[in-house]
Amino acid sequence: MTVRELDAAGIEDPALRAAYTRCRGLNAQHGKTYFLATRLLPVDRRPAVHALYGFARWADDIVDDLDSTATPEERARALVELESQLESGLRHGRSAQPVIRALADTADRYGIESRHFTDFLASMRSDLTVGGYASYEELGRYMHGSAAVIGLQMLPVLGTVGPREEAAGHAAALGVAFQLTNFLRDVGEDLDRGRLYLPTDLLAAHGVDRDRFEWSRSTGRRDGRITDVLRAAGDHNRTVYRDALPGIAMLAPVSRPCIRTAFVLYSGILDAIEADGYAVLHRRAVVPRRRRAAVALDGLARVLTARAVTRLRQGPPAAGRISAAARPAVTGTARAVRKEAV
Repeated sequence: MTVRELDAAGIEDPALRAAYTRCRGLNAQHGKTYFLATRLLPVDRRPAVHALYGFARWADDIVDDLDSTATPEERARALVELESQLESGLRHGRSAQPVIRALADTADRYGIESRHFTDFLASMRSDLTVGGYASYEELGRYMHGSAAVIGLQMLPVLGTVGPREEAAGHAAALGVAFQLTNFLRDVGEDLDRGRLYLPTDLLAAHGVDRDRFEWSRSTGRRDGRITDVLRAAGDHNRTVYRDALPGIAMLAPVSRPCIRTAFVLYSGILDAIEADGYAVLHRRAVVPRRRRAAVALDGLARVLTARAVTRLRQGPPAAGRISAAARPAVTGTARAVRKEAV
């Protein structure tokens, strides 16, 4: 499908095609839920999403890779080098580094503001020195750069039916909602990295502290007060999802199935955490593959409906049928969905 995506996007330069292919590989390997949702986007928009993901993944790996032996100082230097490459790539529209080259091309094609990338790197740098947050307000300032800007980067690629500014707040909220879900799912792994993204005042309200979380993580033992904290964090996360939901209707119709699918899959992680008794300090909650496949199939049906409506408005000869040109994308997505159910 890579060749077809690149052709549809009008990406012809061989080196640039290779750069986008590298980003797509990162998305497929590391962002399985996100990657499945991107298969529901129009073919020509997928390379841009892969580029955005590839850059975010690269920076995140510098900071968070538990298998790396790099010291905090070495990680900091790597981020400085990445930021230097980013600035040069965005300024000149090219880079010897494939991920930066694809990102620079995407930013230029879609008019994505450079500050969204620099804000993201600022939050990545803080992860090297900040291990906790006093309140949701303080955590929110961090998440502006680590999550909200991801939604803002995506918005020009997805397109909107009205002024982009009206959808921006909801797009930012969705980025935050996704990250809050990741924080809750990965709380044990983040403790291993020396970080806790649950605010100190939330812990205190339930009579526990960080030491108690670390005790539970290291001993495998449970504490009902910790469960109460995690449940409260999940409730807060759901309110952010509710704030983000109206933004889906503001997107271009052909993009809505992708984002709706991601919305349902990620919020479904909260359901899985709850069903597993909030045992996230000891194991990762996972949405069953059949559930992911069912959600993706629903998304595929919505894609076909959106395309049919578009064809009807354009008045093609066979408005009620899938065109030969569209058929490879549909069958490829259906194949990926079936694979999820195995």
